[in-house]
Amino acid sequence: MEYGDSQSSWRLNSGIIRFSLPEKHMLTFAGLAIIVMVVSLLILRKLAPVVCLTLIPFIGALLAGFGFADIGKFYSAGLNSVIQVATMFIFAITFFGVMQDTGVFRPIVNGMVGISRGNVVTVAVCTAVVGMLAHLDGVGATTFLLTVPTLLPLYRRLGMNPYLMMLLLALGAGILNMMPWAGPLGRAAAVTDLDPAALWQPLIPLQLIGAGLLVVLAAVLGVFEARRLRKQGPLQAADDAEPLEDLNDMQPLPKLFFVNMALFLGVIGTLISGILPSGYIFMIGLGIALVINYPDVDEQLERIRAHAPNALLMGAIILAAGSFLGVLNGSGMLKAIAADLVRVLPSEATPYLHLILGVFGLPLDLVLSTDAYYFALLPVILEIVSAYGVETTSAIYALQIGNVIGTFVSPFSPALWLGLGLAGLDMGRHIRYSLLPMWAFSLVLLGVAVGLGLIKIG
Repeated sequence: MEYGDSQSSWRLNSGIIRFSLPEKHMLTFAGLAIIVMVVSLLILRKLAPVVCLTLIPFIGALLAGFGFADIGKFYSAGLNSVIQVATMFIFAITFFGVMQDTGVFRPIVNGMVGISRGNVVTVAVCTAVVGMLAHLDGVGATTFLLTVPTLLPLYRRLGMNPYLMMLLLALGAGILNMMPWAGPLGRAAAVTDLDPAALWQPLIPLQLIGAGLLVVLAAVLGVFEARRLRKQGPLQAADDAEPLEDLNDMQPLPKLFFVNMALFLGVIGTLISGILPSGYIFMIGLGIALVINYPDVDEQLERIRAHAPNALLMGAIILAAGSFLGVLNGSGMLKAIAADLVRVLPSEATPYLHLILGVFGLPLDLVLSTDAYYFALLPVILEIVSAYGVETTSAIYALQIGNVIGTFVSPFSPALWLGLGLAGLDMGRHIRYSLLPMWAFSLVLLGVAVGLGLIKIG
């Protein structure tokens, strides 16, 4: 049944009503509708990522006129492109969770706190270092659970601004969030069918430089904080705070500390070498960690169950993203969107679209969730700039480096809400205090990435 002219009509096919546009624009309209719906639902938190990444593309493909057989092929192709990434996420998160359980990182964190006590500048520097060390597992919730209760009494005792603590922790975690088992790079790998470890290896020098720059920034901010304390006094009364001598008293090293540290370094070294697939490396590492630390079968299963929710949730999101991208790619929607966007964008700006979005990547964290940024925005940008000879990795690095530093200034980060809750701080004040310094830091790293040749211009 049809109504209207040949250019635009309502059709009833197989019980499904769809709106037919001119052929060359139909796929663009359908693709944009799917992306806008997914992004909106993620921003408004109306549906879980797994739900909207699965249902919206499926319904959109049906309304665009694709049959079940076609959609099934899109799904299979999309799933095949992300299965390795999903596997790595599940086992990496579980492995690092077990490492945290064994206490392998706590002596390092406590040692840093112990070194810093009493000196404001040293406290600031150690906060930055502790934030990076605590985020080695790539899980923001673990980072704040480990660091905030440890550092907050020290800040309160010295009268330091706790928002400085959150800024430095967020920056440190942002730098480490470039690890392949952390969310952003894994999502980018899922979108492009690239190996997360291969994407990460060129980023290692950038992370090292970023860590050095953060230490310098922490020292500078520590000097300003020390001057503020001398002029204005502490921000809050600290009469009920613990004495410095009671904070983080030296405790014996956890059982099997050196064995677990050797295992941790071995896994990281093997990952860097690339001699085995990243997912398989974490499978083996997890198996060794469980056998060494929990010889009893019931204990092994309990540790797996303890970390299964985080691991399976991330794995499920990646698999759902595979189906989402499978529909957009297999149907030709992404190519259609890219072709139409190129027509409306200024020709001078189009080849640099990835750089433009990289510059504004951190502010975009305030309006886009990580899932929306990588699963909806990144594929479209890649499709556009690839037509101008921009390498996939160059575009990924531009968008990721500009954005990843802002992970923990975004109201879409549940881990940040946890950290602020633990510290008794306000999200609005954290954004006002941290946004500009974090944005400036991300732009510096973006410039360093260009200098290192990670992002090519022209």
